Amino acid sequence: MDDSTSTAIPARGADLDPDIRQFIATTGAAYASYPDFNNLPLPEMRRACEQVRAPWAAGGPVMSERVEHTVPTPVGAVRVRIHNPSSRAEKPAFLYMHGGGWTTFSIDTHDRLMREYAARADIVVIGVDYALSPEVKFPVAQQQIASVVRWVREEGSELGIDRDRIALGGDSAGGNLAITTALRLRDEGDANAVHAVVTNYAVTDIYSEPAALQRYGYEGYMLAAEEMPRYWDNYLHSREEANNPLVCPVLADLRGLPPVFMVIPECDILTEQNWRLAELLKQAGVKVTTSFYKGASHSFLEAMSISALSNRAIDDTARWLRETLEPR
Repeated sequence: MDDSTSTAIPARGADLDPDIRQFIATTGAAYASYPDFNNLPLPEMRRACEQVRAPWAAGGPVMSERVEHTVPTPVGAVRVRIHNPSSRAEKPAFLYMHGGGWTTFSIDTHDRLMREYAARADIVVIGVDYALSPEVKFPVAQQQIASVVRWVREEGSELGIDRDRIALGGDSAGGNLAITTALRLRDEGDANAVHAVVTNYAVTDIYSEPAALQRYGYEGYMLAAEEMPRYWDNYLHSREEANNPLVCPVLADLRGLPPVFMVIPECDILTEQNWRLAELLKQAGVKVTTSFYKGASHSFLEAMSISALSNRAIDDTARWLRETLEPR
């Protein structure tokens, strides 16, 4: 057969950075130790995720202070963990939302990543343990995070935080919550509550490019194509809710948002929709910085204990946060 006109596709995983490939293989083997993982009852699935992710959340910087609070909100109390890396007063704050498809993971699975941001940027990082789906649906988690932002602004001086230098950030579904909460705050009259947004391989749309799903929608790239429909069904009351711009920010009027820093990996089913959001942000007059990482996959930041690429991305974000949140 003459295949001279066919498109050559690299072997699965061949385009990954070697350290990221090792991270994916190790994580995949750990998940494989749980038979029929995808059909486990949710409590067992969440426990398995905590155990699989625990080695990657261990180690790293030691904080000057690390405390937890329970923040009351109109839609249920929320646990937050505050990482303060130094005794310097009146630091900026970075509220971070973990990924996991709105369904799994926690501030424990992402504990090291948050401490790394805190130490490298010398800012207070606050992990928000928002309520998970499907027990709660949109917009509960988003409303909780908005309430935590307001709480931080009210309690800033007691927490050693400059209330006028607050950033939101997150990865995957947490990245979606970061930018959509900024939109919610803007729409509710609190546009000045957030001064920067970081999105790490964020979910920005219910729609993914077919080519991206075909190329990267396998477990070998961390986020499989069949996972996202399950996550969306967990998060939304119905698929029609995806037409709400507070669900899919690519549909939103993005004007008036603060500066945005986007971590975009090469090998991810969400990459194309991240580029699409970046272009829409620019068209809306938002100052957006895109940082692209060749050979990186979904979740690659968690590989920081073995990956120079992950560490470069964390350093890039920490540098941007320092520069963006400098006192005016």
